[in-house]
Amino acid sequence: MFENQQRDDVEALMKADAEFRRLYQRHRQLDSKVHDADIGVLPIDATTLSSMKREKLQARERLERMWTDRVHLIH
Repeated sequence: MFENQQRDDVEALMKADAEFRRLYQRHRQLDSKVHDADIGVLPIDATTLSSMKREKLQARERLERMWTDRVHLIH
């Protein structure tokens, strides 16, 4: 996520915004679990996996909106 953004910019926003930091960390946690489930390392039922993927997507969308809002405030 935020592959096109400077790492320093993302870290600065995480320091400045507790909600962004919490969502970013939750997204990373979900990303790791979904990846582990997809490769068979983490046994998870299909309903739980689907729910995790949905939550991960919602977190990403919210993070992207927060990022966009932040960029518009700066410029």
